[in-house]
Amino acid sequence: MSNNNQTDAKGYWAATIRLTLTLLAIWFAVSYGAGILFRDFLDQFAIGGAPLGFWFAQQGSIYVFVGLIFYYCWAMARLERKFNVEG
Repeated sequence: MSNNNQTDAKGYWAATIRLTLTLLAIWFAVSYGAGILFRDFLDQFAIGGAPLGFWFAQQGSIYVFVGLIFYYCWAMARLERKFNVEG
């Protein structure tokens, strides 16, 4: 960090952990929830000719995961600027 302020370090790590846990929760909800728990309900709908629950289990959770990776990179760059952390 550019300054040695302990409050900034604690705030930075708290924000980083909060972001990481939030994104992991979203990924879990999409992959486990949409692909397994709510599959029967989602199978009433179709995307690309495949039942939506099956699509989430096979492809959708991967697309969401890749999107979360890009969001994580963007959000971490923003946090680093906010807390003056050299990356």
